Amino acid sequence: MSSAGFLSTPEPDEAARRLFDEDVADVGYVMNASRLWAYQPATMTGLFDLLGETAHGLTFRQRAVIVSACASAHGDSYCSLAWGSRLAGATDAETAAGVLRGDDGGLTDAERALAAWVRKVVRDPNRTTESDVRALRDNGFTDREVFAVTAFTALRLAFSTVNDALGARPDAAFRTSAPAAVLDAVTFGRPLDDA
Repeated sequence: MSSAGFLSTPEPDEAARRLFDEDVADVGYVMNASRLWAYQPATMTGLFDLLGETAHGLTFRQRAVIVSACASAHGDSYCSLAWGSRLAGATDAETAAGVLRGDDGGLTDAERALAAWVRKVVRDPNRTTESDVRALRDNGFTDREVFAVTAFTALRLAFSTVNDALGARPDAAFRTSAPAAVLDAVTFGRPLDDA
């Protein structure tokens, strides 16, 4: 398996090289997901632009809760490690590991409602109910925010699905960059890359 998952790494065009350069500037290496999305870098850029537009108004911590709950409910180890690490930075490693395991005890009431909603959207969107939405409203979320959270979750799920289906493995760098509690909580999905 190559670092682009089940596909060979494409010959990078100018857009893919920009994607790779951004990775090197941000994290110091080219991420496996970027190697995969080098097939359609404009699609990844467009998706992330749409995610940014959809998440407008959500705090970084809320986005970290959403993506961590979404990725772990979906069984996506890559985004769970990436965003679980970010959530650990916004809270602490044990809280982030708990969210990845489905234990939201370290979160605020509003964040717990958010994580519960996200997991329902990921696992079985046809089983959500008016009372599920009411739980969000009772914790201060407006209908506009409920829509934004739901759309953001669905878009993150699309990103994870492409990565997972095409075999993108979490970057080897997570062995040293992710908190130990987050690494221990991610017992699902594809294993860490060997490279």
